[in-house]
Formats: sequence, C-alpha cells, structure tokens
Amino acid sequence: MNLLSRVMPWLGLALMGVLWGLSFTFTKLAVENGGTPIGIAFWQTIVSSAILLSFTSLRGRHFTLHSHHITPFIIIALLGVALPSVAFYIAASRVQSGVLAITVTLVPILTYCMALSLRIESFSMLRIGGVFSGTVAILLLVLPTNSLPDVNATPWVLLACLSSLCYAAENIYLARRTISDIGPIRIACGMNLMAIVLLGPLALAFDQMFLPVLPFSTLEWSVIGLGSITAIAYTLYVLTVKNSGPVFASQVGYLVTISGVIWGIAIFGEVHSAWVWASLVLMMIGLALVSPRNQEKF
Repeated sequence: MNLLSRVMPWLGLALMGVLWGLSFTFTKLAVENGGTPIGIAFWQTIVSSAILLSFTSLRGRHFTLHSHHITPFIIIALLGVALPSVAFYIAASRVQSGVLAITVTLVPILTYCMALSLRIESFSMLRIGGVFSGTVAILLLVLPTNSLPDVNATPWVLLACLSSLCYAAENIYLARRTISDIGPIRIACGMNLMAIVLLGPLALAFDQMFLPVLPFSTLEWSVIGLGSITAIAYTLYVLTVKNSGPVFASQVGYLVTISGVIWGIAIFGEVHSAWVWASLVLMMIGLALVSPRNQEKF
C-alpha cells in the first residue's frame, strides 16, 4: 500500500468532520437571517435530493420508488430529517453553534441506550460508563446558571438533544428493518424526497414557507450549504464505511464536534464558559467509551 492509499481515508475523515462541523454554523446563519425552521428543512432536503439523485444517475443506479419502500421511507424521513431538523433549527436561534455541536455527540450514546433496552446490544460496563459521561456532560450544560450566555437557553439545549434522540431512533430502525434491495445512497435519496413531501405542506400550513430570492442572500447560501454538506458528507461516509470499515468511519464523531466548536469561535466569535469546555471533554470521553469496538454501525 503506497503513501497516498494510506493517507486518503484520513483525508476523507477530516473532510467529513470539517464539513459536518460547518453545518452548525450554516444553521445559525440561516435562522439569524430570516429562515424559518420548517422552511429551512424543506429547502435543505431539496438541495440534498438534487445532489444525491444526480450522483446516483451518474453512477448508473437510478432511483426508483416501489410501494414497499413508502412506509420505511416515511419513518426514516420523520426520524432522520423532518423532526430532528426542525427541532434543531428552532434551538439554533437561541443556542450557540458550538453548544449545538456538543449535543450531537449524544447520538451514538443514545443509540447504545436504545439498543441495550431492545436487547440488540449486550450490557457493557465500559459503554455504560460512556452513557454516564454523556449524561453528566449535558447536565453541565443545563444546570449551572453561568454555563450558557443566556440563562433561558436551557430548554432549547434540551430541544437540540431531542434531535439526537430522533437520529438515534433512526439508527435503531435501520438496524432492525434494513431496506435491502437498494444501497444506502439511494436510501438517502428516498429519505430526502419523502421529507420534501412531508415538510412542504407543513411549511405552508404554519406559514413558514419562504421562497429563494435572486440574487441569493446569506439565507439562501446557508441553506444551499446545509443541503450540500448533507449530501456530500453522507456520500463520503458511505464510501469510508465501504473502503475502511464502520469502526474507522465512526471516528468522524470526534471531528464533527470539535470542528463545530472551532467554526463557532472562528465565525461568530463564540466564547464558552468552563462548564461548556468540561461538557465537551466529558462528551468526547463518552463517545470514546460507547464507540463500536468491532463491526457495529456508528
């Protein structure tokens, strides 16, 4: 194996971490520049769908929706896009992007909790230690009165945690009910297309639909950035799992959170309390303890 072959997986991992970490900044920019939570989620899925459909077409694997796909796609669209995205965008208007990045680290921790309760995973003191570490990390964010810049932000941090709960539930659903006749990228296509169908009427019903205006402003470019990151980083993740294995790919979780915190500091000049930094360290420890050891999915 030459040097380039050894380096490429790590470069891919770093790129995923930087891109997904940047998504928290785009989220903050979108909501601060007039975007509504449901409207942002709607247009983001349109951008993601367009990119993913183009990618699958170029690979000669055209997306075709069959009747037996509809129910699974509705479920994963709700758990993987509609519910967590809207909750996350609501929280983003009141919580620092770096704090949002920390809450996302709960996904593997909550996934293990759900898998353990459903007896998909076996009991492990090491991984229970990771759950405990993640729980303490969230408590450090929401309990101390001087942890967050706004003392009223606690409910919104918990709402962001609800997004992680949805993603964890999606992981469990996909693990227990795999759509076996199409690949993961086409599953992502179906998930995003179904999310468009679900979010469009909701955005209209709650008066949260907005239309892109030329020339594009910060809002439109932020939404395009979010949709592009979702499609590109997800595709890179699938390729990394295929070429380097799920355990290697799962390490992107560390980079996403650290990158999200750094982007928030660089772009918004965010300043975090000692409680937030302690929460970040504990969340990293929790992620390390619950991360898959063999061939589990992140």
